[in-house]
Amino acid sequence: MELKFITSNDKEWQKAIEYIQNCPWKAGKSLASKMINNYFNDWQRVLIVLKDNNIIAFCTFTKEDCIKDVNYRPFIGYIYVDGKYRGYRLSKKMIDKAIDYASSLGFTAVYIVSDHVNLYEKYGFKICDYKENRHGKIEKIYQKKI
Repeated sequence: MELKFITSNDKEWQKAIEYIQNCPWKAGKSLASKMINNYFNDWQRVLIVLKDNNIIAFCTFTKEDCIKDVNYRPFIGYIYVDGKYRGYRLSKKMIDKAIDYASSLGFTAVYIVSDHVNLYEKYGFKICDYKENRHGKIEKIYQKKI
């Protein structure tokens, strides 16, 4: 199993767009659209997990998430694991890889926006804020200091 950060310059980019666009999670189409429209620049990345050269999980590492006008970053978002591979702690592996990347860039914390209950707390995240997302829903913002 390989965890790999990719940008539009990587050979896996188009393959990732196709997988993400066709995954059963409705947010996948939004992420695929961002990838097609060159949203990811500077230090922003998509992280994919490959098994036997097939994508089985992904997440993003970005300047912002679905919450606008906050003074903190970076965000780990769009965390998705294919149903056949849930239970193998791939979310944690992706989060750990993103934290390592954040640390290498000089960040001292990472953030996740989520409405999941007791998912990210087990990875050491704490709720630091509640904000309205672009759709008018109040979301929790989790922080993990690194």
